[in-house]
Amino acid sequence: MGKNIALFGTSADPPTIGHKKILEELSKIYAFTISYVSNNPKKKHIEDISIRSHLLKTLIEDLDNPKILFNQKISSQWAVESIKKCKEIYKFNNLDFVIGSDLINDIFYWKNFDKIILEVSFFIILREGYPVESNTLKMLETYRVKFKISTIKTPNISSSKFRLNCNCSNLPSSLIDIVKKNKLYESIKLVE
Repeated sequence: MGKNIALFGTSADPPTIGHKKILEELSKIYAFTISYVSNNPKKKHIEDISIRSHLLKTLIEDLDNPKILFNQKISSQWAVESIKKCKEIYKFNNLDFVIGSDLINDIFYWKNFDKIILEVSFFIILREGYPVESNTLKMLETYRVKFKISTIKTPNISSSKFRLNCNCSNLPSSLIDIVKKNKLYESIKLVE
């Protein structure tokens, strides 16, 4: 297919209003945005992937946007595997892999980085405090990485920031009751 597709994998521990904003904005740019939850091999996750994927699925269902698809079958801790699965399922060739600027320096060390850069373009979402430095841009050019830097403005919130202050106002409204009733993130004190 000739349509441009965004592939947005996230550890979503938990999904925040930042994730919601990204999904909403991607749906304005791309024919489809396909999202899933994965385990990041460099992170220690608070909740199990099954819980995090349920939360993201709930958020996406609440958005009720036919251009935003949730597909947990794509999930892998390795981006190369998720990209392969996505292409097999959806038969899309024009795939942009969405990544936050906080993680862009990591891609050079990803498993099968050389294969990934042949399969996708990177769509980099700038995060506050994580500018894309000139040396990173040079490395992207040296490795001939296809990329675009997004102009999407996101709230200055992340899953890790939520876990620090536990402020429920940083969660999408569709997730607050689920988190509270199931005592998710109970090792940290939730604030209204």
